[in-house]
Amino acid sequence: MADSTKNPVIIWFRRDLRIDDHPALSEACARGAPVLPVYIHDDDASPGLHFRTGAASGVWLAHSLRALNDSLSGALRLYRGDAREILPRLARETGAQAVFWSRRYEPWRKPYDTQVKSALRADGIEAQSFKDSLLFEPWENMKADGTPYRVFTPFYKKCYLERADFFPPPRPAETLDLYGGGPSDGLCVDDLSLFPAPPAPRWDTGMIGRWDPGEAGAHARLSRVLGAVLPGYDDGRNYPAKDLTSRLSPHLHFGEISSRRLWESCARSPAFRRELVWREFCYHLLFHFPDLPDEPLQPKFSAFPWEENGAVFVRWCKGQTGYPIVDAGMRQLWASGWMHNRVRMIVGSFLVKDLLIPWQKGRAWFEDTLVDADPANNAAGWQWIAGCGADAAPFFRIFNPVTQGQKFDPDGDYVRRWVPELSGLPARYIHAPWKAPSPPRDYPPPMVDHAAARVRALNAFASIKG
Repeated sequence: MADSTKNPVIIWFRRDLRIDDHPALSEACARGAPVLPVYIHDDDASPGLHFRTGAASGVWLAHSLRALNDSLSGALRLYRGDAREILPRLARETGAQAVFWSRRYEPWRKPYDTQVKSALRADGIEAQSFKDSLLFEPWENMKADGTPYRVFTPFYKKCYLERADFFPPPRPAETLDLYGGGPSDGLCVDDLSLFPAPPAPRWDTGMIGRWDPGEAGAHARLSRVLGAVLPGYDDGRNYPAKDLTSRLSPHLHFGEISSRRLWESCARSPAFRRELVWREFCYHLLFHFPDLPDEPLQPKFSAFPWEENGAVFVRWCKGQTGYPIVDAGMRQLWASGWMHNRVRMIVGSFLVKDLLIPWQKGRAWFEDTLVDADPANNAAGWQWIAGCGADAAPFFRIFNPVTQGQKFDPDGDYVRRWVPELSGLPARYIHAPWKAPSPPRDYPPPMVDHAAARVRALNAFASIKG
C-alpha cells in the first residue's frame, strides 16, 4: 500500500501504454510512493528526434491514450512539448522524488533521453530508465568479436535459442495509488492533434473501427491468437485471405502488451517466437546502424539508378497498378492501417524492382499509413525487400506479382475482398484479369510488363555490382 503522504514518483509513459508487466510502475510501487502518470507528445520537441508519428499510428495513439487514462481512473496527465522542460518543471511543482520511464532504442532518442536525465538530476531529482519493450537490450547481444550481428539466423540461434531461459518472466499488474495533488495543467487527447484536422475528412473512423486499441484490446486479441490462430499459424500465416496472423503488431508497437508477456504466452509456437526475435533483430540493427531508415546498409546501393516518378508512385499508393495482389494490399493498408506481411513483401518488391522507385519512399508511405509503423521493423523490412540491408533477400529475387497471387491467394478471396471490381472473375483469371475473355472495364491494365520490368531491374543492379 502506497503512502499518499509521500512525494510521488512520476511515470513518464511513452511506448508502454499499459499497466500489466510494467517495470517502471513496479519499481514505483515497490517504493510505496503514489504514482503520477504522464504522457508527453514530443514529436515537435527537436528536429533531431527524426521520426514523427504517422497519421494512422497517431489515431491509434489517441485511442490508446484514452484507454490508458480510463485504466488510470482519469489520472493520466497529457502534455505536448519538450520533455527536457516539462518533466523538471512538473517534478518541482509536485515535489516528485523520482521520474521513471521505459527506455526507447531509436538512436535519435539516446541524446534526448540523456538530456532529460541531466535536467532532472540537476534539480536533485532521481531519474531512472528501465528495459521494457525488448527482451534483450541491443548492446547485450553482440558477436564474439564485439561487432553487431548483420545476419538474422546466427543472431537468433546464439542470442535466443541458447539464452531463452534468461528472459525475465512478466510481472502482474500492480495496484496503483495514484497521486492526486499538484497543478492540473494537462491537456486532453484532442489537444495533441492526433486526429485528422479540418478540412480533411475523418478518414480514421472506418480504419480504427476495425481494431480495439488499448491494453484490454491487446489481451483480448492475444486470447483469440492463443485459441484460434496459433494452431494454424506456422503455415496459414502466409495466406492473406485467412485470419491466421496475430495482428498484435500495433498493440506491441504501442506497448499495450509486453514482449515478455507474448514470449511466455506463445511458447508452443516457435514460428511466432521467431517473429518476436525478428523484431528484436530490427532494433539491434537500428541501434547499431542509426542511418538505417534512410541509407542502405550495403554502400554499393547508394549508386543504384532509382527512378523518381511521382505519378507512378501515386498509382502504387492508391492500389491502381493493374496487378490485383498488389492493389489488394495497398487498398487493405489504406482502409485498415495494416497489411498482411506476405503482401507487404509483394508490394514492396513491386515498388522497388518493377517500378524502380526508391525504397525510402515506400518506407515513408508505410510510416504514415500503418498503425504499427515501427521505425526499426519498417526500415529493416524495406531494406530487406530492396536487397540492400542486413540479411537481405538478393536483389535478383524479384517477386512475380501474378505467381505470388496464385500461390498465396489461390482462390482469389483476398483480392475479391479488397478489389471489388474483380469480384466476378473466376479464380483462373483473378490474378491476371487482362487475360480474361472479357476483362473488367473499371480495373486498369498492368502499368508495367513484369517480364520487361524484371530485365530492367536486373540491368540496373548490374550497373552497381562492380
